[in-house]
Amino acid sequence: MEHEILIVDDEPDIRMLIDGILRDEGYETRVAANADQALEAFRTRRPSLIILDIWLQGSRLDGVALLKMIKSEEPTQPVVMISGHGSIETAVVTLQHGAYDFIEKPFNAERLVVVTRRALEAARLERENAELRLRTGSDTALFGSGAAISAVRAQIERVAPTNSRVLISGPAGSGKEVAARMIHERSKRASAPFIALNCATLAPSRFEDELFGVEGQSDGSARRTGVLERAHKGTLLLDEVSDMPLETQGKIVRALQDQAFERIGGAARVKVDVRVLASTNRDLSAEIAAGRFREDLYYRLAVVPIRIPSLRERREDIPGLAQHFLKQYAENSGLPPRELSVDAMAALQAYEWPGNVRELRNLVEHLLIMMPGSGNDLIRADMLPSTVSQGAPSMARMDSDADVMALPLREARDLFETQYLHVQLMRFGGNISRTASFVGMERSALHRKLKQLGVSHDDRNHPTNQG
Repeated sequence: MEHEILIVDDEPDIRMLIDGILRDEGYETRVAANADQALEAFRTRRPSLIILDIWLQGSRLDGVALLKMIKSEEPTQPVVMISGHGSIETAVVTLQHGAYDFIEKPFNAERLVVVTRRALEAARLERENAELRLRTGSDTALFGSGAAISAVRAQIERVAPTNSRVLISGPAGSGKEVAARMIHERSKRASAPFIALNCATLAPSRFEDELFGVEGQSDGSARRTGVLERAHKGTLLLDEVSDMPLETQGKIVRALQDQAFERIGGAARVKVDVRVLASTNRDLSAEIAAGRFREDLYYRLAVVPIRIPSLRERREDIPGLAQHFLKQYAENSGLPPRELSVDAMAALQAYEWPGNVRELRNLVEHLLIMMPGSGNDLIRADMLPSTVSQGAPSMARMDSDADVMALPLREARDLFETQYLHVQLMRFGGNISRTASFVGMERSALHRKLKQLGVSHDDRNHPTNQG
């Protein structure tokens, strides 16, 4: 997205000169001749960068006082100071109060462009570092090679470069925020902020303050910037949007329509350029029918709907996800990497995963920390929590299923083959061709063997023993 730069100088010729140079470089610009105009422009819409004259003759505030006020309201706002009467002492003072750099007049156009680029790049890196700190331990991509998740990634690739609003639905823990971040990172807004507002954790009384911000009052209380304003030029995710109070829903409809709003306690309209994404784990059609969600808001948010499948709908991705999380957590924690045995993997694929991908990641972290043995020892099915392992076919449980040593050879062999093929089918997501290839049988021969043993398979979920 184009950067917008606010130029503040009391000399019309200087404003015009800087404006021309920056517009030639492809930047959007606004201008102000004094402190009051600058504050009004700054509060109406946060610029990407402010170029601020120190002296501002005839103005209520000089540039240093204005810099202090701007930084008190928005500490991360990048500001470059300019002056024709500069000194080392003045430059040091402005840098101490948060200015990015100081340029003396008359300035070289190339110097202005270089400092502008560096200031914008420094601001971008600061935002990215803050994002990385927030994201530590979380994923930034939807992993898996199955058809369901591959279709979701294809939808994201198509919609990301557009400016369309997207409603991301799916159960808790399935990766809705990860999908939203992927949309942002593949969009034209990738260098601008990504802000997530979790509607499920906010008290109803705080919603509008967080969304729209609060205007500073005459009693000295400071202005607070809302998420709509902080996400200017970037992306705002309304996470679990169905938890937003009805009254606030009506106000966000208008804000989406106008791309403008008023801070709480303020009268000035704040204009923003924000792409809004939303997520929900509820059926919004049912919420609308129950009178808990506004239909007009639904249609504004659901321009492009994307559904994230639950983990049990894509069991074929579980082995890859588990190995990914094992490797990721081992690297982050300094622990030796571990591998899962085949029967442990089958147990993971059989489990229903009510907590979805988030639950799988937490389980893997627990296993890596708490399981006995060294990095060379496999994590076996009997090491898994009972809630996970109890529904899986496991070679480790064969002795509890029957007294094998008391059986004739044929029956013992059939029992072993039943358990073995059940595990392998589970391992390959019910795919007969891949299972046959792994066990070294012709596809038709495997079909006959499964029929003989009474083992059926379901490509959509996992095999079941009918014997």
